[in-house]
Amino acid sequence: MALEVHDLSAVEQDAEFDENQPEITAELPLETALVLRRALITAVLLAGTQLVLAKDVALITNKGSAVAAMTMPDLVKLCKAQVGHWPDGKSVTLVMRDPASPEMKMVLEKIYSMTPQALNELIVTANHARAGHPAIIVVGSDDDLVHKVASTPGAVGLVDVYAINSSVDVMKVGGKLPFEPGYPLHGN
Repeated sequence: MALEVHDLSAVEQDAEFDENQPEITAELPLETALVLRRALITAVLLAGTQLVLAKDVALITNKGSAVAAMTMPDLVKLCKAQVGHWPDGKSVTLVMRDPASPEMKMVLEKIYSMTPQALNELIVTANHARAGHPAIIVVGSDDDLVHKVASTPGAVGLVDVYAINSSVDVMKVGGKLPFEPGYPLHGN
């Protein structure tokens, strides 16, 4: 049997046939592969940051607190250091994240209605007269916030609901707990 060699037909020349596609076997240079990997990781992290902004924020309190609920107007007063003591006489201390952090965006809008810079000025002013027992404490992470609230009598804090543990209690805000319909500190 003899093999006949002939030109490709018009159909065979069509680029749609897999067998006519060039096989790509070249590997990316290591430097290019690393740049692409970093870009992918950055994109994933940035997507995660957007998710952080949409979470509910809980008002947590030290286990020894007698107050279990707060109206939204009372929370605004507390957060602006206009409330110095609880009904039982303990000093009020608000523990919060850095006003410029992405986690605080919704809190700035719904509670403070001010810029991060204006809130920083408020913190300095509020703490000026209370050097021994500050009105507002700023911490670097949600874990630090929960720990500080748990260890400070009279403390409350605004924290991502997923950071809460059994060392603190969750307060109702406007008669609602996080995840209940109508909860006022729900992220959009």
